Amino acid sequence: MLRGKWKCIIIWRLRLGATMPSSLLRDIAGITEKMLHQHLNELISYGFVDKKTTDTYPLKTEYFLTQSGEQILKALEIYQKVGIEYMINNGQEQVLKEKGLI
Repeated sequence: MLRGKWKCIIIWRLRLGATMPSSLLRDIAGITEKMLHQHLNELISYGFVDKKTTDTYPLKTEYFLTQSGEQILKALEIYQKVGIEYMINNGQEQVLKEKGLI
């Protein structure tokens, strides 16, 4: 369900709250519009993400995590913690400091 380069990154970004696709494109370096929409649609089909569309002009769509998405986010937080500990134990603490993770 989370196979692919972008799904975890999209879920991680959506932890900050409901977001428009243009913001996701701006915030996720290297992702194309096509890949973003493809992965968002897959995440919606799995029930991790949902979207809300307003009937205003211009049309406004926001994507957000569902309860299942919040559970996946907890798993991603564990992965991040393990990764940070691994990097610290292997002398890569400076990289983490440069990225603002510690």
